[in-house]
Amino acid sequence: MKLKSSYSARDVAAQTGLTGKQLQWWDEARVFQPSIAPRKTDQGGFTERRYSPVDVLELFALADLRRRGFDNATLKQMMEALRDYFRRRLFETLDDAGDLRLLTNGVGLFLETRQGHVFDLLVDPTQALLGAEVLKLKPVKGKAVRKKSAS
Repeated sequence: MKLKSSYSARDVAAQTGLTGKQLQWWDEARVFQPSIAPRKTDQGGFTERRYSPVDVLELFALADLRRRGFDNATLKQMMEALRDYFRRRLFETLDDAGDLRLLTNGVGLFLETRQGHVFDLLVDPTQALLGAEVLKLKPVKGKAVRKKSAS
């Protein structure tokens, strides 16, 4: 994907595998809102949603979590926990560069600190877990899924 200052919903859908309808619903349900929200025009229509490069990175991760079976309510809960309890955006947890790392075991969503403390974002994001090493957690990544070539 060529780096641009913003991307249309159509661009994002093509790259992430999400649908335009899914992006619209996520915006309306406040699961994920674009950096540039649609606004009413003088002609009575609306401008299109536009997504920043950081938004697209986060949407790659959310699309991956959807493919892993996490429903919209769970994704919204995760996004709210990141924002409300940890004061972070999703992109800040998608690599090892930051002080927090988003992890999953396929059933739950967890946040690990640099010190090794693990928090369950879906049960109680305020309480570190004991014995989290038995959960077999794997990092969540914000990257494109390679499209299978037709042979």
